[in-house]
Amino acid sequence: MNKMVEVQRDRDVPTPGQLLDRARAMLPALRARAAEAERDCRLPMQTVEEMREAGFFRILQPKRWGGFEMAPQVFFDVQMTLAEACMSTAWVLGVVGVHPYQLALFDDRAQADVWSTSPDTLISSSYQPVGKVERVEGGFRLSGRWGFSSGCQHCDWVFLGAIVPPLNPGDPMDMRTFLLPRSDYEVVEAWDTFGLRGTGSHDVVVSNGFVPEHRTHKASDGFLCTNPGQAVNTAPLFALPWAQVFVRAVSTAAIGATQGALDAYLGIVRERVSSNTGKVSRTDPASLAAAARVRAQIDEMKVQLAANFDRLLGKVTAGEPLSLEERLMYRYQSATIVPRCAGLVDSLMPLLGGRAIYRSSPIIRFWLDVNAARAHVANDPNNVGPDLGGVLLGGAPAVHFC
Repeated sequence: MNKMVEVQRDRDVPTPGQLLDRARAMLPALRARAAEAERDCRLPMQTVEEMREAGFFRILQPKRWGGFEMAPQVFFDVQMTLAEACMSTAWVLGVVGVHPYQLALFDDRAQADVWSTSPDTLISSSYQPVGKVERVEGGFRLSGRWGFSSGCQHCDWVFLGAIVPPLNPGDPMDMRTFLLPRSDYEVVEAWDTFGLRGTGSHDVVVSNGFVPEHRTHKASDGFLCTNPGQAVNTAPLFALPWAQVFVRAVSTAAIGATQGALDAYLGIVRERVSSNTGKVSRTDPASLAAAARVRAQIDEMKVQLAANFDRLLGKVTAGEPLSLEERLMYRYQSATIVPRCAGLVDSLMPLLGGRAIYRSSPIIRFWLDVNAARAHVANDPNNVGPDLGGVLLGGAPAVHFC
């Protein structure tokens, strides 16, 4: 570990409250930059640098590499807060900010490859198992084109998913994450969507890149919690199932965005008088009931998120096993968040009449962004519901991404 990392590790670590205060302080600037992010299909550099300076990308990073090694609840509280102003910003924080957690699960040599130069180095990803893999001496050759690499233009490394060919016929599938430096891949601008435009989730192309064995992470290790990095990162945090942390990184921003949509809705309702009926929205029972329903469900989703990680951390700290049923339940609950938030925001739109459909409306970006988040495979409850239902009936699930 070099001297710079030692200095970073020894500096004062902010409290969770201070991190939240920093997130709230950023909200006016994020609102002001949202249109720029949407136009350019990437976050402004200033936004990324401010998040880096605030320490948001270090929340889940090991202390031995200059991170804060905090509970996931802290990370997700910051993410939800940023989403109240800009869901694209919060999405990038969720995806890029969860990668220090996964890197901590890799062989320590991979951690040194990335963080020995700077503990602030950022990693993007695309876990689609679309790459072509060839076994070679010392590691693998990787080629392919991956989509949806959020924040990739701001990152110097990338995680890419691919399936390693089995050594022997009949061997189980070996799904891995491959870690590559920026010199080994090309970013191709291909992100032109109706929502989450500011995430800059462009494509990544690799042509016969060499990946040493130590820069790979097996999905089976993430599921079994037998990761090489746990030998050096020994805090209970790093004993959590990797998928439990990751899936929340791509669903939780929707909760904050729903709060942002509700705030925008209330701002319109306070002043709106229908030009056709003369109805005053701020005294309309339907308008008031909708606000109450959305606010209550936001609170419910936040409470469930915190409770799930309290239980997960409690069990791994005590050395107690996590049952497959509870892991699938938490995974399913995460998958329902984005569809649920999309439904809540959608329910507010008709109550605003024609004002809601203009692109200048303060609610429209939240509506588009939350609906775009439904496209992520982890946010479809139909992908995990049958597994959970099967376990409840005494069977075995077909997949283990939980």
